[in-house]
Amino acid sequence: MASRRTTADQLRWTLAADVCALVRKNPGITRARVAHHLGISSGTAADLVTRMRQAELLDEGEAVPHGRGRPTAALTAHPHGPLVLAIEIGATDWRVSTAGVDGRPATVASGSHNGNSPRSVLAPLRQASDAVVEHHPGRVQAVSVAIAATVRDGNIVQSSVLDWQRTSLAPLTVPGAELFVTNDGTCEALAESRRGAARDGRSALHVTVLNGVGGGLVLNGTPVLGATGLAMEIGHLPFGDPDAVCGCGARGCWDTALGTGALSRTLGLSDSATATVEAAITQAAPHDVPVIEAAAASLGRGLAGLINTTDPDIVTLGGIGPLLRSRSPKAFEAALASGLMRCLRDDRPRIVSGELGSDAASIGAIEIALDAVTSPTGLTAWEVRRAQ
Repeated sequence: MASRRTTADQLRWTLAADVCALVRKNPGITRARVAHHLGISSGTAADLVTRMRQAELLDEGEAVPHGRGRPTAALTAHPHGPLVLAIEIGATDWRVSTAGVDGRPATVASGSHNGNSPRSVLAPLRQASDAVVEHHPGRVQAVSVAIAATVRDGNIVQSSVLDWQRTSLAPLTVPGAELFVTNDGTCEALAESRRGAARDGRSALHVTVLNGVGGGLVLNGTPVLGATGLAMEIGHLPFGDPDAVCGCGARGCWDTALGTGALSRTLGLSDSATATVEAAITQAAPHDVPVIEAAAASLGRGLAGLINTTDPDIVTLGGIGPLLRSRSPKAFEAALASGLMRCLRDDRPRIVSGELGSDAASIGAIEIALDAVTSPTGLTAWEVRRAQ
């Protein structure tokens, strides 16, 4: 009898995990659509949703009429359900967000930093996290950090952008919550592949150009991390000047040739803030046009190499990448075409602008946390925690 009960519980939480995934992927989804997607009867779906409401996982909003027939109610996160904390640490700023099982982010705190020391950057993040935990006791199930750094086995090895070496993010740990640490480019790639411009792609490559070059590759909804998490450090591919020394210790990294930092130096700008560089690109004086064209060509040439080696069916661009492409399309296209293998020139993947903008990294961090929290194991843990 006990084994039968265990099997029934496992099946129930497996279906519940599938429902949570559908709610994240399809905002506004109804019970009827859940039944259709999962291939279950309306009665089974109704029973499942009722159980999930009782477990404080899901709620149903006010019924809304859609043409003829009964009004339908959208499934949303339960107001007292599990939460995840998403922490984004960029080159000069930070943000803390929360999300329920529906994955909708809500920013609770943000600020800027000078990156001088990990302690000074992490202190306000810890303060913001503590405030969330205090306001929502027992609800935070995971903390997920998206950071502009090289991450191996969940630890920061180095960050050329922040100038950090072998830094522990243990100060961000919340009691009873699992801690995830992921490169911000990987988080962006995951977000665009699940909720953004690449959501219909099987093999989605994302390239973002901010202070340097970042990105990731997502296969069938799962990010490619490599053996230890170092995969897709594309900013450190040798696509730059072979004599240029990168903060990572290598020479010729793409980061040294492309990004807001490189462009601000070449254009003689007062700072490398994204808004400053975007304005300079948009309002480029005639003598600055060759610099913009060279950056667009670098992006196109690098993309060609990545497409040749990763074989994506869609490529998304983030940061200032779309702007470089639109301002210097000829330079971009010429470099891309010349770098692609002949077999790909007439059958290349779609290259589109990302849809999630500056929210992409946080959304990706939320996705990583919710993959664990809304798994059958995670949902079982939530049930046990509620019973205590």
